[in-house]
Amino acid sequence: MPSCKEIPGYISLGSNMGDPRANIAQALQVLRGMLRVDAVSPVFWTEPQDLRNQDWFANCVARIMVCAEADPEDLLASLSRVEQELGRVRNRPSGPRTMDIDILLLGDLEWHSETLHIPHPRMCQRAFVLIPLMHLAPDLRIQGLRASQWLSRLAYSVEGDRIWQAQP
Repeated sequence: MPSCKEIPGYISLGSNMGDPRANIAQALQVLRGMLRVDAVSPVFWTEPQDLRNQDWFANCVARIMVCAEADPEDLLASLSRVEQELGRVRNRPSGPRTMDIDILLLGDLEWHSETLHIPHPRMCQRAFVLIPLMHLAPDLRIQGLRASQWLSRLAYSVEGDRIWQAQP
């Protein structure tokens, strides 16, 4: 059986219901049974964006290795199943959730469909994505700029494992 050429992909994981750190650990355990999880950033506590009146989120980024020929929509479906397995209910956009997993990047792939956009369309506006991503790939370029360059455009602060970000 021929092996495929693997490329690095990056996914974000977030949770603010129940025990968020345990939810992320459980999601990573499930993902390791499905994918090759190459590295995981530290977990950061981040204030909610968009819908502010909710608990803070635990967030991290994981680097996964995927087959270059893999269908991104199939990966999205697999990640959605993990969210559901961990109790995710989609009843309020930007609302509280047990688990949220987003595809940020898949190598240099650009993908645009009704259900999926790669690179993730809001990743460069979110310190809670860029800071963990810098832990895994400080020289990675996103649309021509490093994560640190995107961060320099945002109003945010970091103290230990906490990230605050002003609303745009």
